[in-house]
Amino acid sequence: AGSGQRIPSRILPMTSSNDSRTLHGRVEGRVQGVSFRAAMQRQAELCGVAGWVRNCPDGAVEFLIQGEHRAAQKLLDWVRHGPPGASVDALNVAETDPTPGLGGFEIRY
Repeated sequence: AGSGQRIPSRILPMTSSNDSRTLHGRVEGRVQGVSFRAAMQRQAELCGVAGWVRNCPDGAVEFLIQGEHRAAQKLLDWVRHGPPGASVDALNVAETDPTPGLGGFEIRY
């Protein structure tokens, strides 16, 4: 958020810090044309989570994060502000079913 406000997201309560989580989300604001996808891919690799990210036709960015709860939360915390030049206005996240065989973090087109 450009003005420094915290963007809330809805995450279900966790039963254990080791739980693996799969989160599907959408981030809105100035998130295209600022290398959001490439920066998110780098952050995902640093956090050790799998998944994907892609631009949406309406200017939003959609993503799927799958990994250990703390790692997924760390990446989600990064998504709240994104890379330099981004301005996150809204973040909507929901827990979803795991995607078997998902490895690495890719940019989808």
